[in-house]
Amino acid sequence: MYREHTKVVQIGDRVIGGQNPILIQSMTNTPTEDVEATVAQILRLEAAGCEIIRCTVPTMEAAKALAEIKKQIHIPLVADIHFDYKMAIAAMENGADKIRINPGNIGGAEKVKAVVDVAKERNIPIRVGVNSGSLEKQLVEKYHGVTAEGIVESALDKVAMIEELGYDNLVISIKSSDVMMCVKAHEVLAKQTSYPLHVGITESGTVWSGNIKSALGLGLILNQGIGDTIRVSLSGDPVEEIKTAKLVLRTLGLRKGGIEVVSCPTCGRTKIDLIGLASKVEAMVADYPLDIKVAVMGCAVNGPGEAKEADIGIAGGIGEGLLIKKGEIIKKVPEGELLAVLKEELDHWGA
Repeated sequence: MYREHTKVVQIGDRVIGGQNPILIQSMTNTPTEDVEATVAQILRLEAAGCEIIRCTVPTMEAAKALAEIKKQIHIPLVADIHFDYKMAIAAMENGADKIRINPGNIGGAEKVKAVVDVAKERNIPIRVGVNSGSLEKQLVEKYHGVTAEGIVESALDKVAMIEELGYDNLVISIKSSDVMMCVKAHEVLAKQTSYPLHVGITESGTVWSGNIKSALGLGLILNQGIGDTIRVSLSGDPVEEIKTAKLVLRTLGLRKGGIEVVSCPTCGRTKIDLIGLASKVEAMVADYPLDIKVAVMGCAVNGPGEAKEADIGIAGGIGEGLLIKKGEIIKKVPEGELLAVLKEELDHWGA
């Protein structure tokens, strides 16, 4: 697999590339200058499972705020820079563990060199980010539109700018809101470079549509062994990004841990509030460190059979339900007690 041959890069106290696990990233949506709000959001993201966090640095005040933010968080911090090379330098001077830049939009070779010199001095990784929405005019003309090949050429051109300055502590990010174009671009790029890749579907949309597009895109890319860090980009609470990213990795077999909840679709046999019950179960098990499967079934007709592959499950009846372990019915309880009985079992799992 491609990921086994990726260059190893250290970001703060985390390591990506090679055969290291794929790490989950997110980005704050608070003003970085507001240290209190930014730290509060990062701590929420940490609790949800975020492993690398990115903050925008549009002002010198934001760059200086990084130093204080760093003192209060526990995961590597990446500074997101657009247009102003001085912000990249200031961010590194204030403790950024990695910077994200597009060398093509920070103002010429001398300014790129100034950024690279500081990164080299401090051994700070640079994430070279290219977005399909800002593809250079000459590449759009060359490929007769925005294409996967154009995105890759743009990214490798920016990488070459930094390599020519004698620096190769790099991560590459190529993004597009077009899922299939993004997938193809990663397939093309993975054959041409050994740098670690940060993968995501940019501008994917709301929590509903963004989750679907991100799951499809990330699934197609990661299943080929391509990708070293991921972000699910959603127009919503960034904690939702972490939940989706964890489930994508777990579904692909790239990460273990956490309870997987499976539930059946509703049908005419369903006599309990299956939708409400399944949602409550999913919320309840979110923080359990168990690596098991929990089934929530709507009726006693197929429930025990369908729950056989799960470690534990509940199945509804008329005003009551069954507790099932490994396909065997353990007990029958009133509907209102199903959630509590399941929680009791999980609290003492393995005891």
